[in-house]
Amino acid sequence: MMNRRISLCVLVLLIFVLAACGGQSTPTATVQPTAEPTEEATEQVASKAIVLADISEDPAETVEEFQPLADYLGANLGEFGIGSGEVKAAPDLDTMVEWFEAGEVDLYFDSLYPVMIMADRAGAQPILRRWKGGVEKYHTVIFARADSGIETLEDLKGKVIGLEDNYSTSAFMLPLAYLAEAGLKGTEKSDTDATVGEDEFGYVFSGDDENTIQWVLSNRVVAGAVGSGAFADIPAESLEGLVILKETEEVPRHVAVVRGDMDADMVEAIAALLVGLDKTEEGKAILDAFDETAKFDEFPEGRENALTRARELFNLVQGSSS
Repeated sequence: MMNRRISLCVLVLLIFVLAACGGQSTPTATVQPTAEPTEEATEQVASKAIVLADISEDPAETVEEFQPLADYLGANLGEFGIGSGEVKAAPDLDTMVEWFEAGEVDLYFDSLYPVMIMADRAGAQPILRRWKGGVEKYHTVIFARADSGIETLEDLKGKVIGLEDNYSTSAFMLPLAYLAEAGLKGTEKSDTDATVGEDEFGYVFSGDDENTIQWVLSNRVVAGAVGSGAFADIPAESLEGLVILKETEEVPRHVAVVRGDMDADMVEAIAALLVGLDKTEEGKAILDAFDETAKFDEFPEGRENALTRARELFNLVQGSSS
């Protein structure tokens, strides 16, 4: 009897042990926490460069002048994924237009007429005025020899005048716009001896303001148009033999423009950085290296008003020259 009870107890115990073993659950996999990002990975987030560009025949000089500003902007635009600054030199305006259209350039500086061309052809946005060489604004002086018999703009009909080149603001856009407002139409000529119709004036390109001045003084052309700075530099003895026919309104010496598709917050940030440069010693040094720029500021008459007038002048030139 006792042996039967012992056997029964052993059997029950065995059944209990087997049941316990069979009922164990499969262990659940544990998800390990993600590792903290490395410093290298963080730096890669701000790996893009802001690209500044200029039209220049000397890329090395352009880089020397622009790189400090490019580095400064690159170091202060991290919130937009910018981590550095680069500089490019375009051989001509057509190339600059292509770069802007392709998104290869972010920031560009030039006088008003090329800027308006960039706005028309590549959607560039003018944002600030640049005091290039310490000069915030300038105008055009249209002049002739005092003994030429030319006294008014109307007297230029049938005559040939000298201009710098076809991308100059002070020695192309402004004089042609004012001559157009006076009812005169201009035609480009290949040389100073070209025949000109009685109801038009001809213009030839001298290459720079100094050449234009010499062409007028030597009677190669009857009149010329140059920037106010160049006219002010004419020696007194030469100035006595000249007469001013017209002085135009003043326009910004230089303008900063950005890509048309740039994020609005980034445009605002760039503008704030540029305007703030002249407030610190570091910024002043950067500006001085940047072709002795005094500062950047807003257009005094407001950006919209400034660009409206620029558009009027631009359209006058587009419709008056051939």
